[in-house]
Amino acid sequence: MEKVKIRDVFIDNVTLEEAVEKTIELSKTMSANIVITPNAEIAQLCHENEKLKEVVNSAQLVVPDGIGVVMASKIIGKPLKEKVAGYEVAKNLFPHLEKENLSVFFFGSKPGVAQTAAENVLKDYPNLNICGIRDGYFKDSDEIIAEINEKEPNVLFVCLGAPKQEFFMFDNKDKIKAGVMLGLGGSLDVMAGTVKRAPDFFVRFGLEWFYRLMKEPKRIGRMMKLPKYLFSIIFYKLSKGKNA
Repeated sequence: MEKVKIRDVFIDNVTLEEAVEKTIELSKTMSANIVITPNAEIAQLCHENEKLKEVVNSAQLVVPDGIGVVMASKIIGKPLKEKVAGYEVAKNLFPHLEKENLSVFFFGSKPGVAQTAAENVLKDYPNLNICGIRDGYFKDSDEIIAEINEKEPNVLFVCLGAPKQEFFMFDNKDKIKAGVMLGLGGSLDVMAGTVKRAPDFFVRFGLEWFYRLMKEPKRIGRMMKLPKYLFSIIFYKLSKGKNA
C-alpha cells in the first residue's frame, strides 16, 4: 500500500473501504499486527517523542484519523485520498466480522463502558462474536495479556487513549495472541453512548475538533496541537522545498 511521508511520519494512503479490507486481512494472520489512527495531535506528538514515532512507523497500517493530517498531506503536495477515522474503521468492521465469524475483544475505557458498548453493537450485529470485554484500568499488563490470550481474538480494540494505547500494543506485540490490534481512543465511549460523536455537519466539513472544543472547553490545550502541527508542516515544506 502506498505510504505518504509527512515530515518523518508515514501514513497509508487509503480510503475507509481499503482500510477495513486491510484490517480484515490482517485479522486472519494471528500475528498481533498493529493499526494506528493518528490525528494531528498524535502526529505532532510523534515529532516530540521518538519512541512514539518509532511505534507509528512500525505499524502495519496507519490511517489519517483527522482533517489536520489530510491538510498536512496537501501542504506537502502529496494529498491523501481521504480522512479515515478510527471509529469509522471499527464500525465498518462489524458486518465483515459477523459474516466471516471472526472474533473481536473490547479492551479499554472506564469500568462498564466496554460492556455497554458490546450490548449496543450486538443490537445491530446479533451474531457478532465479541469474545472478551475488559476495562482499561489495570496495574499488571501481564494479567490483561493472559486474559486476551485465553480468547485469542482476531481483532483487539485497544482504547486506552494516546499514546498509552500505542505503547501498550508495541511493547506487548510479541506476547499477545491476536490477529490485529487497533488503537481506537474513545471509540468504545461513543459506541456505549457515554460520549456523543459530532453531528454529521461537523464530520463532513472536518470540524469534529471544533465540536469537541465547544462541548469540552478544557480541551483547548490539546486542541492547540492542531495549529502547531500545521505550522510545523508549513515551515518544514518551506525549508525542504520540493523534497518535503
